[in-house]
Parts: sequence; structure tokens; C-alpha cells
Amino acid sequence: MLAKVWACTVFGIDAYPVEVEVDVGKGLPSFDIVGLPDASVKEARERVRAAVRNCGLEIPTRRITVNLAPADLRKEGTGFDLAIAMALLAASGQVPPESLSGKVLAGELSLDGSLRPVSGVLSMAIACKGIGFDFVVPHANMGEASLVDGLQVLPVGHLTELLSVLRGEGEWGSHQGLRAVSSSQGSFDAGLDFADIAGQDQAKRALEIAAAGSHNVLMVGPPGSGKTLLARHLPSIMPPMHREEALEVTKIYSVAGLLKDKGSLVEARPFRSPHHSISYGGLIGGGKVPQPGEVSLAHHGVLFLDEFPEFSRRVIEQLRQPLEDGTVTIARVNATLTYPSQIMLLAAMNPCPCGYLGDALRPCTCTAGEVARYNARISGPLLDRIDIQLPVPRLEYDELTGERRGEPSRVIRDRVLEARRRQEQRLRHHGIFANARMQHRHLRQLTISQTAERMLSRAFRQLALSARAHDRILKVSRTIADLAGSEIVDAAHVAEALTYRTMDRQSITPSLNQQVRGE
Repeated sequence: MLAKVWACTVFGIDAYPVEVEVDVGKGLPSFDIVGLPDASVKEARERVRAAVRNCGLEIPTRRITVNLAPADLRKEGTGFDLAIAMALLAASGQVPPESLSGKVLAGELSLDGSLRPVSGVLSMAIACKGIGFDFVVPHANMGEASLVDGLQVLPVGHLTELLSVLRGEGEWGSHQGLRAVSSSQGSFDAGLDFADIAGQDQAKRALEIAAAGSHNVLMVGPPGSGKTLLARHLPSIMPPMHREEALEVTKIYSVAGLLKDKGSLVEARPFRSPHHSISYGGLIGGGKVPQPGEVSLAHHGVLFLDEFPEFSRRVIEQLRQPLEDGTVTIARVNATLTYPSQIMLLAAMNPCPCGYLGDALRPCTCTAGEVARYNARISGPLLDRIDIQLPVPRLEYDELTGERRGEPSRVIRDRVLEARRRQEQRLRHHGIFANARMQHRHLRQLTISQTAERMLSRAFRQLALSARAHDRILKVSRTIADLAGSEIVDAAHVAEALTYRTMDRQSITPSLNQQVRGE
């Protein structure tokens, strides 16, 4: 007898419907699974055997063939267990086949028949809504699946519970309340406050601009100047995610298996801080079946790379595509996958190997060649993609021990939220939430004063800026204007943006200001 049940497989961050066909026919007893299953799917036959037997049901002593269609799409994961078990029971006459019609089943079976949660449920739920089917999931995945509006989610906790409902002897389980989890994975302390950071007013201002426009930042300074401390406090002034952004991030974390037993919606913007020994695949993503890397796990959030030049040159050069396009494409023999990676890069580095180049109190012990090789690890094209290049000098003793406190994070965050609100009003018809995501065609529509135009023109020629650097300076200027509540990008906004291009400008900005004022 033949029975068919629907399941889903996750490929990249999207899920695709899979028809599970089970045939119980004549022949020597066997249990075969075909249709490009991976090892975890092939092992389902042993979990299904034990679970069905321990629930007091029968495994037919006949030839059992399971086909996962379409057969040319690779299947992976333990989420097929429940669908295979129910199709087998339907094919052997132990459950009415028509009761499984219009339903997609997902869940991993324990040997006693209870259901364990699986990864990628949010992607599966979106696929279920697309084909108009109900979605049967383990209780632990209920909150995640319920994030998709308009989808009928049916929770179950045990194989016998599902059988009882399908036979008309029971009812579906009750809805379990949603709860949000932080995607920072413990890297962000909610008690951090900018008011606790001594000095570094310019750095705090630059990070406020970065948070308001989602701009990339590179901090350069000697050891102990506060670069890491500033970075750790950045999430305290970041704006909350929109629901669309939260769903995208949750989808990635679900596929990566980081939502198991953790609830449902990811509300906090991700803050990822990998060690500089991370591999290419760990940062960008990869594997035989490519999985999302840190740049995708930081989607709509912050990727903090401390000791930036210590990362492998091959690894950090791969940041060019995500910083430019907001996506990462991973090509393999069997598939090419694209993961979203709209990140705000926050990097920190010393000015030289010893860390004290240009320090007023400690002499640098590096040779000119060592300094050149150290800085050459950050290529020009990559540096060109960083909007704000910020010096973080050593603190003076009075700054460190004084009683003067800076602004609290909540005050800075209010200004950031107001600036984001202005950006959304201006850019919402383009589907953009932050100035850093603007393309050149959007920049041409900005209102810029004549003095600002002249200043930017001189900077472009005298600093030999690339077209990309020109656009990024203009984006930062627009964010500064948003923070000031101005609809026009003025000379003061451009001048401040130019001060954050330390790798380009050297000491030219003051003369530019004088030239503009003299006209």
C-alpha cells in the first residue's frame, strides 16, 4: 500500500516542501530511504522503528521504501522523522490516510515516541503558508512557528498524541506563549551605559553617528585606550529592530540551530564578536552543506572584530562583498547559496605591532617596515568600505579619575531613534531603514547646500578619494544632519564627516574649512 505525507527541507535559509512517499510492498523485510538523504535522514529508520514499536504499534515485516521527492534536492536534518513515521503508519493501515491531507509534519522522534524540536522551523512555516497547508510541530517549536501570521499551527508532544487526534479521539494541544530571546548569545550586558566610560567624547560621538546610520567603524588607538570598552557599550544605544528585520534574523538563527529551547522571536540586534583565529568558513559561512557564518549571524546588527589586522588576510578580504552588497554567496559543487549579511562592521586595531606609534608617553619600538607591513594587512579597497575611521587616543589621568560623567545611553539612544525615524520617513518607499544602505541613485536625491558641495568637491580632489569614499562621506554627512534635525546637508555636516576619514585626510580638513569660509 502507498501513502503520502508532506514535510519540509531547509536549503540555505529557505525551506522547500518535500513529499514523503512510503510504499509497503511484497518482498524480503527491509527499510530503505531514497531521494538524496544525508546521514541524519537515513538514521531516521532506526528512530522510527523504535518509536513506533515503543508506542505499541506495528512495523510491517515487509519491504518498506521511503522516497523523498523531489529526489534531486538534498535532504538533511532530523525533521523528517515524524513525517516518515506517519506515512508508514498510514501505508500500513494504522492511521486514516485522509487525516494527513493538507498538513506538513516536522519533528524529531525520541525512541519512546516523544517529539524533540528541530531547526529551521520558521523557514518551514513560511513555506507551509505559501502552499496553504497546516503545520504540525513539536510543542517546543510552537512559538517560533506561530510568528508567521495566517498559518494554522498544530502542536503535538508525542506520537500517540498525534495518532489520537488523527483518529478523532483527541484534540490538538493548546498554544504556548511566545517569548523573545536575545541573539547576542550572552555577548551584550544590558547594564552597560555610556555614562560609565571616562573621556573619549569624540569616539562616543562617532559611535552615536554610526548607530544612527548603521555605518561601519574602524577605531585605531594604543592598548588600553578604551576601544573594546566602547565597542561593548555600542548595543546600549542601538535602535530596536523592525518586525521585518527581527523575522529575518530569527530565520537565520533558526536555520543555524541557535533557537532550540530558547523561545521564538529574536528581538535584540545581534552583536557578534568572533576571535581573530576564526576560520574563513566560520566568519563567512561554509561547510560541505554551507551554513551561515558570523557575518550572517550579525545580520541587522554589529560584527565586532577586535585586533583587526590579526585576522587572516584571506578572511578579512572576504568582507568586501557583505559590506558592499549586504549578502554572502557561497558556491559549492552541489549548490550555490546566498545568505543575507547587512551588518554594521565595528573593528578595532593598534596603530602598529607594539601599539604605541604616535603615543606621547611611550615610544614605539617598531621599525618602519614592521609598521608598513602591519597596516598593509588592511587593504585599501577594504578600508574604502569603512565609513568612519576613528582615532582613539590614550586617556589623560584627569579624564580617567575625574568625576565628570558623560551622557547616559538612554539619552544618546533617544537621539539615535529620532534620527532613524527621519531616515525611515525619507527612505521607506525605497525599502531602506538606514542611511548606510543608500545607493548612489538615492544620494543624488539628497538636498545639499552649495558650501557643502564645494567642500566635498575640494576634498575629493585633494584627498584623491574614490567614488565609493565620496558616497560614504555623503552618507555619514546625511546621518549627522539627521541627528541635528536638518533637512539639508550643510558644510558643518560634511566637515564633521571628513574628520572621520583619518586614513584619507591626514591634516587637510582645517584648510578646507578655511578655503570655504574665504569664498
